[in-house]
Amino acid sequence: MKKIAVFASGSGSDFQSIIDANEREHFCEIALLVASKEGIFAIERAKKHGIEYIVRNKKDYSSAEAMFEDIIVQIQSRGIDFIVLAGYLSMIPRNFVCAFPDRIINIHPSLIPSFCGKGFYGINVHRAALEYGVKISGLTVHFVDENYDSGAIILQRAVEVKEGDSPESLQKRILEEEHKALPEAVRLLTTGKLVKHGRIVSIVSQ
Repeated sequence: MKKIAVFASGSGSDFQSIIDANEREHFCEIALLVASKEGIFAIERAKKHGIEYIVRNKKDYSSAEAMFEDIIVQIQSRGIDFIVLAGYLSMIPRNFVCAFPDRIINIHPSLIPSFCGKGFYGINVHRAALEYGVKISGLTVHFVDENYDSGAIILQRAVEVKEGDSPESLQKRILEEEHKALPEAVRLLTTGKLVKHGRIVSIVSQ
């Protein structure tokens, strides 16, 4: 069974969605939570489910690259196969991406390539989508490369924008779909159901 590490920076609701799905289907081993700071609720979720966690804060290192060199050692020492970014708000530096090519995935709350890239995170994404006047938004699960939100797309889910939506109400509906899509992507990844050729990702027969 493949091992995953989940990275989180906040409440960890996407992290919880993976835990819940995996408890039902047992498609991977959630071996580690990497938290971006102390005190986030994602850590409490890890404790509740007996998942090991570590905290790595950029303030404690001379650079992001130095911090991620440390994380590389932590990942490799545990024999972890894949990394899942689940509401992790820091840019992943090149040294980490190069250490785990095509083994890191991320979820983003828009239909990439719309409303993505530097500065587009959290409620900012939904505010920008509404200000632009889109009728459909959604989410994207994608592989991580050296640039913001530019890796090959694994799956997407569309969410209708409703009349009178606020950034918060749109965010809530998209988050509900995230909690279905991210565990599905993790299941496909860890059970060998994804085939990647350049930017094209295919799902092999179930």
